[in-house]
Amino acid sequence: MRILLVEDDERLSESLKDLLEDESYAVDAALNGAMASELAAVNEYDLIILDLIIPPPTGMDLLEGWRESGAQVPVLILTAQSSIEERVAGLDRGADDYLIKPFEYEELLARVRAVMRRRETSELVSLTAGDLEMHRETRRVLVAGRDIDLSPKEFALLEYMLTNKDRAVTRAQITEHVWDSSFDSMTNIVNVFVYRLRKKVDGESEGRLIHTVKGQGYVLYSQRC
Repeated sequence: MRILLVEDDERLSESLKDLLEDESYAVDAALNGAMASELAAVNEYDLIILDLIIPPPTGMDLLEGWRESGAQVPVLILTAQSSIEERVAGLDRGADDYLIKPFEYEELLARVRAVMRRRETSELVSLTAGDLEMHRETRRVLVAGRDIDLSPKEFALLEYMLTNKDRAVTRAQITEHVWDSSFDSMTNIVNVFVYRLRKKVDGESEGRLIHTVKGQGYVLYSQRC
């Protein structure tokens, strides 16, 4: 899952980025409205975490613009403005949830998970393929009933492949959804992570779930073959 974090407090932005990346999310951070607008125009995000009081355009201006353009990406507002009027205004303009500063990090993560759960029905809490199970909320992955240990990036990669199972995904698509905008796409890191994931997911099993598609990228099938 890829998140756009819009927060002008650099220290808080760095802390939240680290927190979310530890939970396997890919995060792009914007310190002002102009940067956020540019990133949202060229990238596809699963969630935007948006501070309202930022250098222009403001968070409310951004939210209005996105909704007027038809963008349906979920938006979680972070703000120090705690009045009922401000919260209602944000929700009326299309925000999906609202969190008042200061807040506990665990509450932010819970709100993020809740917003994700409310997405369209294609976004399932549990994902499966053959004897592979992924439980998103608990970050638990099992193969043939046995837990396997995945790094945050391995988890994010597997999650992306499971949400696109039976469809070939290119290295560029994987890069866009699993890594943030600072990732050097010229490296072979995607190949390395797919290799590591294959060892854990396919290992000693009969048949494989993850296959290379020559000239395209990779595909994770619904059943081992």
